[in-house]
Amino acid sequence: MKGYLILLISLLITGCAGQQVSTAEQDVPKAVQAYNSLGMQYLRRGDTGNAKLAFQRSIEIDADSAQAYNGLAMVFQMEEDVSLAESYFKKAIKVAPDSAMMHNNYGAFLFSIKRYPEACKELARATEDPFYNQRSQAFENLGRCYLLIDRLDAAEHAFKRSLTLNPKRPLAILQLSDVMMQKGDQAEAISLFDQFSAMVDAKQVQHSAQSLWLGVRISRLKNSGVDAATYGLILKNMFPDSEEYQQYKESTP
Repeated sequence: MKGYLILLISLLITGCAGQQVSTAEQDVPKAVQAYNSLGMQYLRRGDTGNAKLAFQRSIEIDADSAQAYNGLAMVFQMEEDVSLAESYFKKAIKVAPDSAMMHNNYGAFLFSIKRYPEACKELARATEDPFYNQRSQAFENLGRCYLLIDRLDAAEHAFKRSLTLNPKRPLAILQLSDVMMQKGDQAEAISLFDQFSAMVDAKQVQHSAQSLWLGVRISRLKNSGVDAATYGLILKNMFPDSEEYQQYKESTP
């Protein structure tokens, strides 16, 4: 039935774009959800025009549809219209101020435009809901945000909370290893990096410039010059223009 309703609405959007939603559709509680689902389908395909239309139809039925405002915010974010994207994120949060998802999405948007202090506040709000199904991801995002405003202790706490909720998040493991290295806890940094390396070996994740540069430093701590040189060579070959490779060159006699 839901699939039929989405199909029907899709036909209405593509075939009768100029028409208003009928009274009968307004009487269907599932119509708002169907329009929002359709809008997200269009958004995933990169069809922002039809996505806008679907979300607008949802708002015509329910002016308090936070999902629709959030959807429009994501549409305008994709179109790189920063001002409009932010205005719709704020509308979504105004309608659903306790929604962890809305705060997480707005925080991720602020992070993407490098407004890090504001992003951290929104991401912190997202982590407050113990029932949010993406809470581990939100803590990981928050940790990354704290690193960029030089709050190392807060970043450590956020990454640890992320891993408490989901111990198999490779980015959180890597970031926490780097944090512990910066804080001088070499044993913990090595242990965490070994976990990350095992995930690389199992092809669960790939190396990044950050992980390779960390691998160089971890190997040096272990007095393993061969491993350090190997990580350095891979870093040179894969990320020759990276900041990490420049740091590696400067650190090599």
